[in-house]
Amino acid sequence: MSKTILTIDDSASIRQMVSMTLTSAGLDVIEAINGSDGYDKAISNTIHAVITDLNMPVMNGIEFVRKYRQHPSSKGIPIILLTTESDDELKRQAKEAGATGWIVKPFKQDQLLSVIKKVTGA
Repeated sequence: MSKTILTIDDSASIRQMVSMTLTSAGLDVIEAINGSDGYDKAISNTIHAVITDLNMPVMNGIEFVRKYRQHPSSKGIPIILLTTESDDELKRQAKEAGATGWIVKPFKQDQLLSVIKKVTGA
């Protein structure tokens, strides 16, 4: 059975790049345009991991992590932040909120796949 990854980013080009990278490795992808959209899709679909941007309108990545971690369906689901930010304080906040990992943009496709395979066992 294929794993389903939810990718949340307000940038269509980033969503497309992440989606192409993951689908080329045989993974299914659900796309969301911000944290609020991502939350709705995360709780209404069976997903195996989340890749989310940090800086987005409506609901940012850390707000998404906090809200999603309060929902029972988030148990055991890895959440990776994919962002241009590299600030240690933001990383700390994300980890405290329940994020699993952090990748700085621009990302290398093999790096992203390696992290997803590691956290999902794909």
